[in-house]
Amino acid sequence: MSRPITLFTGQWADLPFEEVARLAGQWGFDGLEIACWGDHLDPWRWNDDAYVASRKEILERNGLQVFTIANHLKGQAVCDDPIDERHRDILPDHVWGDGEPEGVRQRAAEEMKNTARMAARLGVKTVTGFTGSSIWKYVAMFPPATEAMVERGYEDFAARWNPILDVFEDEGVRFAHEVHPSEIAYDYWTTVRTLEAIGHRESFGLNWDPSHMVWQDIDPVAFLQDFKDRILHVHCKDTKKRMSNGRNGRLASHLPWADPRRGWDFISTGHGDVPWEDAFRTLNSIGYDGPLSIEWEDAGMDRLIGAPEALGFVRKLESYRPSDAAFDAAFSTR
Repeated sequence: MSRPITLFTGQWADLPFEEVARLAGQWGFDGLEIACWGDHLDPWRWNDDAYVASRKEILERNGLQVFTIANHLKGQAVCDDPIDERHRDILPDHVWGDGEPEGVRQRAAEEMKNTARMAARLGVKTVTGFTGSSIWKYVAMFPPATEAMVERGYEDFAARWNPILDVFEDEGVRFAHEVHPSEIAYDYWTTVRTLEAIGHRESFGLNWDPSHMVWQDIDPVAFLQDFKDRILHVHCKDTKKRMSNGRNGRLASHLPWADPRRGWDFISTGHGDVPWEDAFRTLNSIGYDGPLSIEWEDAGMDRLIGAPEALGFVRKLESYRPSDAAFDAAFSTR
């Protein structure tokens, strides 16, 4: 059975949900990973029967299903320190409130609980998102951060996310954390430590997005192999590295997307350095049967071109399934 190919609506939330659904259906996507921002999905309306029915009707009318919903923006605010004007730009008024940091974190946590409830109402088993991190600010290691300071960051994460995960478990929903710089788990070893911090709770898994690993020189295929039991969702997004000229740096120099002086850029699926064929072979070998969600992030390509092109690229790779017959079986004389 083929895996569904979906479109993540996060980068399309400037358009009405109905318009994004129309486009995705027209292009031939199987479904959507619906973002909980813009007008796409409001988790606080999880108990509004008419509202939930309206989302389902839009999907059905366009021949789409929903397999996953996403709430990266509010998840980011659960643990972040500092909370500042960057968060004001991405958070709605009902989460931002008066901007007092702890109040923002608490309201963001409540929205994540409601996101689990909304997922259950939609018949969805997985929510993707970010966690935020109180210790990402220490990543440059100067002034030096002590081990005790770092450990407090993992303790803060566990204290804030365990009550959220309690609600996820009550609703029969899982949280798929996107391993990503600025999060509590941003690379291989921080993922190990994050899982340890919450006692390897079954309701907490991973959204595998190789684009965030490639520019860090983490092998995304090895990551799949080692965390195979935790892979709950897949983002298909690519990265192109441009660090061979001796000038461009890994930290990207505070330069905007698509600036040729950057050391790397997010790029449309299939145009970068992600080893997609190896990745799909590994997804097959570990038995991953969830959605393949195309996340369009490419400042150098129009999304109306990039999204359907990426769909074709992923659809082709998805058709490569293990053979039912061993090729060397034909050599046998018995």
